[in-house]
Amino acid sequence: MDQKTISEGKTMALISYITVIGLLIAFIVNSDKKNEFVKFHIGQSLRVWILAIALSIVLGLIAVTMGMGFLRILQWAPWVLAVMGAINAYNGKMEKLPIIGTIGE
Repeated sequence: MDQKTISEGKTMALISYITVIGLLIAFIVNSDKKNEFVKFHIGQSLRVWILAIALSIVLGLIAVTMGMGFLRILQWAPWVLAVMGAINAYNGKMEKLPIIGTIGE
């Protein structure tokens, strides 16, 4: 991928990791431009936020029903992955995120 494509897409790729709203903004803005760099990071970000929602539901149920509130610390995992993805986007890298990066390919 050429540097021009990466530099044009850095901002939207970075925005895609800033909550689900940022993901939606990046998706809408990129729907016209079809930047491959942004498309890659939108896909990675989508995985992060699906994981966040799933973990929130599952760990919330476990914590309430079994009294294992300490498991709720795992809800920070998607935020860590989002920061990793944002750093990759800022640095112009197309690296898949650990654990979830290849899901759904």
